[in-house]
Amino acid sequence: MPKVNVYNVLGEQVGEMELKDSIFGVEINEHAMYEMVKNHLANRRQGTQCVKTRAEVRGGGRKPWRQKGTGRARQGSIRAPHWTGGGVSFAPKPRDYSYNVPKKVRRVAMKSAFSSKVVENEMIVLDELNLAEPKTKEMAKILANIKAGKKALIVMDEKNDNVIKSVKNIPNVKATLVSTLNVYDILNYDSFIITKGAVSKVEEVYA
Repeated sequence: MPKVNVYNVLGEQVGEMELKDSIFGVEINEHAMYEMVKNHLANRRQGTQCVKTRAEVRGGGRKPWRQKGTGRARQGSIRAPHWTGGGVSFAPKPRDYSYNVPKKVRRVAMKSAFSSKVVENEMIVLDELNLAEPKTKEMAKILANIKAGKKALIVMDEKNDNVIKSVKNIPNVKATLVSTLNVYDILNYDSFIITKGAVSKVEEVYA
């Protein structure tokens, strides 16, 4: 079983925690993680782009000049794609880019992401994280105490509005819950900061 140190908000080690091999010690499957990152980015796309085809562009109903005898190339409409102001060939239209990934692949990817953070020593476990009031300065001090990286993801087991509000004004720091955790966020941040309660919840959910 992999072991990690547990710290308090002052950056002092207050103990150790054993992690489940089946979640934090699995063989890392890079392809599964790639599939989940690709899926996450695809699902985020709005797909609202829209360009007009020659059928939708205004004008061009009359043939610009007669077919023969002018010495110029034959033309049927001034709204053909090769004309300025004409329609676009194979124009992009609104579409849904989202798709589903099999549940087994999702689970393998999540476990691989967790394990990669343990292997790379980017996982920081806190005994607890509570703030009496929203204070950006206080949160920045805590991150400095635990030596978090420039990009940090804070994972909690329960919603804490004070923590969420305190990180909003800190660049490249995000607070999230176990229930909304995804592979993209885990891999995108340098430091994976998680509370003991959240670790227990992760082991319960992905057991």
